[in-house]
Amino acid sequence: PPHIAGVHRQLLYTTVGWYLGYYLSKRADYNCAKRDRDLMEYIRHHPEDFKEKDKKTLAEVLEDFHPIR
Repeated sequence: PPHIAGVHRQLLYTTVGWYLGYYLSKRADYNCAKRDRDLMEYIRHHPEDFKEKDKKTLAEVLEDFHPIR
């Protein structure tokens, strides 16, 4: 019967799609981790380019809150 082959095909497509998605997700994670590692390494080797500026608290960054009455 033709409907049996459809089930097998759907199962095959689902399996291939899952593995492809898993592979692409792992590859994206690897690329992001590699970029982060390279960036941190650059920052570690060139501290003069990343001097500490006076840090502000969150309250200093946000505007004062005035509720509407």
